[in-house]
Amino acid sequence: MSRDERRGFDGLPWSRNDALVAVGAGLLDLVGHLLFTAVVEGGTSVLGFLLALFSGLPLLFRRTHPLPMFAAVLVLQVGTNLTEPVAIHFGAVLTVALFSLARVCPIRVTVATMAVTSVVTVLTQSHFRMPGWDAVVAAPASSLLVAGAGLAVSRWQREVAANRRLLADRAVAEERRRIARELHDIVAHHITTMQLMAGGARANLADPEVVRDALITLESSGRLALREMRQLLDVLRAGDEPDAAPPSPQPGADDLGRLVDDSRRAGLPTELTVHGAPRPLPPTLGLTVFRLVQEALTNARKYAGPAARATVRLTYRQDAVVVAVRDDGTGGAGAGGAGESGGHGLIGMRERVALHGGVLTCGPHPDGGFAVLAELPLTADETAEAELQHGEVPA
Repeated sequence: MSRDERRGFDGLPWSRNDALVAVGAGLLDLVGHLLFTAVVEGGTSVLGFLLALFSGLPLLFRRTHPLPMFAAVLVLQVGTNLTEPVAIHFGAVLTVALFSLARVCPIRVTVATMAVTSVVTVLTQSHFRMPGWDAVVAAPASSLLVAGAGLAVSRWQREVAANRRLLADRAVAEERRRIARELHDIVAHHITTMQLMAGGARANLADPEVVRDALITLESSGRLALREMRQLLDVLRAGDEPDAAPPSPQPGADDLGRLVDDSRRAGLPTELTVHGAPRPLPPTLGLTVFRLVQEALTNARKYAGPAARATVRLTYRQDAVVVAVRDDGTGGAGAGGAGESGGHGLIGMRERVALHGGVLTCGPHPDGGFAVLAELPLTADETAEAELQHGEVPA
């Protein structure tokens, strides 16, 4: 059941499905009552007609107030049974009420309700006279069958919810393993650079300028590697299984053009715009930018619809990098994959942004389509170190 169904529709405390179930079950019982009284009594009384007509009304509250709902249904059923002679039956309204209660209430409450339902049904349908064997057997058997079905559905729903949580946990674990692997590659690159720079400085001790440049690069690589190693330790988990194959070199923000070209070739017209002065980003941050755009465009191709278009906007600010991906499709989830309610792609995107202390916003855009917006903070020290890594002199 979705959040909209829980809140109801048009401001009412029940959902559209609740209304349909209440009307359908009430009509079934009303038609049965009218047909029986027409054959046996020649017609129904006004009171009997009204009681049968409104017998399904309490079902509107079967999700929000199951126990009061069931009590109201039982009272209306007793009134209908005692007003006029009725056949031995277990009506649709009573069936839905008992089933709905069994789905959400504890077993002891369900058993007690089932017993009360059986006794009350037998006594009132026989007008407190000695009931026949058909009434004695039919009511308890029907109550047991309906309540058992409700309990079985409740258990199945709990198992589905547990499996869904397990899949979400596995998705988080897999994404963190992948992040850890990527960070490991980046840190290994820095350590290799530090080793080469140290060896170059030792081999050129006679040339102070060469030694100075090598030591600057060495210092920058060391600071950046230390920061990324700390991030790596934050996301690593005990018990991770080793990778079956070595990973490929990791991309960054400079590779967004390749993603856009791939998206166009896959059938989604995509436009890339860059605002602000482009500058080198720390490898982990550049990788996060790349993965966010990659995931958003992939989901846009899946969900936005065949006639959709997408835009990718990368904004360089003084203290942050902002990534925005939007489609104008009508497929519902769009760039967000499964939307806010779920989706492993969205989980991975949030994990990556949270790793850098950023903020991720996903949802329908006011002008149509779906939008993904990520703001990733960037300090002056990180910018300077990234420029040194790219062989540029910080401003």
